[in-house]
Amino acid sequence: MSLVYLVRHAQASFGARDYDRLSELGRQQARWLGDYFAGRGLRFARVMAGTLTRQQDTAREVIAAMGASDAELVTHGGLDEYHGEALYSAYAGGVDPREHQRADYRAYWRAFRSAMEAWAADRLVGVPETWSEFGARVRAALDEAARDTVRDDVVLVVSSGGAIGRALADIAGAPARTAIELNLQCRNSGFCELIAGGGALRLLSFNNVPHLEAPARRHAITFA
Repeated sequence: MSLVYLVRHAQASFGARDYDRLSELGRQQARWLGDYFAGRGLRFARVMAGTLTRQQDTAREVIAAMGASDAELVTHGGLDEYHGEALYSAYAGGVDPREHQRADYRAYWRAFRSAMEAWAADRLVGVPETWSEFGARVRAALDEAARDTVRDDVVLVVSSGGAIGRALADIAGAPARTAIELNLQCRNSGFCELIAGGGALRLLSFNNVPHLEAPARRHAITFA
């Protein structure tokens, strides 16, 4: 059986015009994660990320910190995040989500959770993909990440909170509400461990941030 480290990207630029880039703190989170992996003596048989900049840059910072800059980074669109702004706009009647974030952060997140629930129940119209399509592409990407791995292989996969939440809920046979809750609890640069074997994936651990738990680093534990 192989082991898959499924990592949420490091802190991006929440609230900025271009969210899809790492903050300076995000780059540091990813480097600390790479240091942690190196300290455990890990060597990845495969490194995969989605096509988003924040996902790929997280993977690159991790492998650079491990001294493995020559590792090939494979991209797979199935690991990309859902289209959050489109979902929110479909739910809120075209309201700009960034304006709502600035006006009332807490109200925005309450509305966003409701938008996710409506999407999972197929109540949103004109969205880029259905809830079912989202789950299918995430699972296809994880299957590809684990493909042809052998016993004791270790794989690094960098994705986003929504994709990770959906994958874990599906692995556990849990409902959509669980996927949404897991999504909203994912910490930046946190990792889950999945055991891959026999065509199946099993959850071993969730949302780990040992590289951020020292007292001097706890300020770096972020969710958005």
